[in-house]
Amino acid sequence: MRRSVDRLGPLGRYSFVSERISKSVIGAYSTSFGLATRLLGPRHRDHVRNIYALVRVADELVDGVAAEAGVAADQQRRMLDQLEAETESGMRVGYSSNPIIHAFARTARAAGFGAELTRPFFASMRTDLQLTPADPKVTEEAQGVGFDADDHAVYVYGSAEVVGLMCLRIFIRDEDCSSDAQRRLVHGARSLGAAFQNVNFLRDLGDDTQRLGRSYLSETGHVDARAQEQWIDAIRTQLDAAAQTIPLLPGDARVAVLCALRLFAALTDRLAVVPAAELPRRRIRVAGPRKAALVLRAFYEVRMGAKP
Repeated sequence: MRRSVDRLGPLGRYSFVSERISKSVIGAYSTSFGLATRLLGPRHRDHVRNIYALVRVADELVDGVAAEAGVAADQQRRMLDQLEAETESGMRVGYSSNPIIHAFARTARAAGFGAELTRPFFASMRTDLQLTPADPKVTEEAQGVGFDADDHAVYVYGSAEVVGLMCLRIFIRDEDCSSDAQRRLVHGARSLGAAFQNVNFLRDLGDDTQRLGRSYLSETGHVDARAQEQWIDAIRTQLDAAAQTIPLLPGDARVAVLCALRLFAALTDRLAVVPAAELPRRRIRVAGPRKAALVLRAFYEVRMGAKP
């Protein structure tokens, strides 16, 4: 490894280091996505990690890390604006002095996407900063104001669906897809991203409402049994839509995507049987042995050509 790095030019070495940093981010923050990423073919693996790392950095900024460090609300907004500006600059020129942005920019240029996907993402992150307890301009009554259906759709598109679209652009960058296949794949990527986000909204219900003062699943901040059932039904519909498009993906992406889908389907099943009143009190997880079984099942289904 050392000899191969030594043979790289200055830009190649910097890019190599930037991608290793991005890899460490996903390793530290998500065992589930880290596992799924390892199941990708080598040509996709680093690119998906690069996407995850930038998304995680932005997400941590708006979800309280900056506030815990003593950064004032107005400065958090400026930092997010700066992160977005540096990301767009990196995508234009192919270089950033920030290694996380540099790695992401290389991925964006390789996959052929740009600000049309990053701007909705940063818009959703900016929404998170509009109503938070860290903001002195927010009144006590205003904290915890939730999203209606339209707000939810816009937020989820920017925070999750575009991330699915970024990954899709990576997967099909060297593929000759018909317009119909691309249309179906786009729908599947958006559906899967939305499902992931909605599952996490249910899993993080307590933290979102109690620590961050946000309510993504209702206008009131409360999810009762009926609302829980409706969200579970919506998530299962989204997962089903995504599953139908997995056979259209390149072979070296199918196992990883199916594994991630199966993991979130298992989480959905667990969330469905937890009493609504318990959702804010504990975060639902899937145990390690169960994850291993899901990986084996995904391998089997892809190899046998079984319907997801």
